[in-house]
Amino acid sequence: MPIVTVDTFGTFAELTANDPNHYYHYFVAMNVVLENKSFFSEHRRKTIVLTLSLDSTSQLSEFHSLCINVPEQELIRSLLALEQHAHGSGQHLPPMPKALQQKVLTDREIEVMSLIVQGYINKEIADKLNIGLATVITHRKNIMDKLGVKSVSALTIYAVMHGYVDINKI
Repeated sequence: MPIVTVDTFGTFAELTANDPNHYYHYFVAMNVVLENKSFFSEHRRKTIVLTLSLDSTSQLSEFHSLCINVPEQELIRSLLALEQHAHGSGQHLPPMPKALQQKVLTDREIEVMSLIVQGYINKEIADKLNIGLATVITHRKNIMDKLGVKSVSALTIYAVMHGYVDINKI
């Protein structure tokens, strides 16, 4: 995610030794939450419990849960849906780096990016925008280079978090 720094800790003690209050969210395995329930209950709104099951009866009802036992596309979609629910209109997010506050992409690149993350192939994008296939490929390369992303999944995260595409259109 473009505005997120991720730190990983092997133990709960490592987390508490690294000023846990400066983190916006904790993505934590259920067993760690259960073993340290008082801490995570105090930080309930910041805690996302990572589970292996989609069954809501096997999840902790007082916490947001995210099933990680799914294909990558589904995990990203769930993560983005959680982000849109909790941070609609960009509320309660860390400040954007100055480089990302500026308009990085041209209007045409934004159009191409939107169609890419909605699942259209290069030929379909060319037809929709009445441009050549080579032009679509060039735009695609420029978008990936400008944003510093290497996958459509990363591009999807960028597009949704910046409001270019609604998660429901993916």
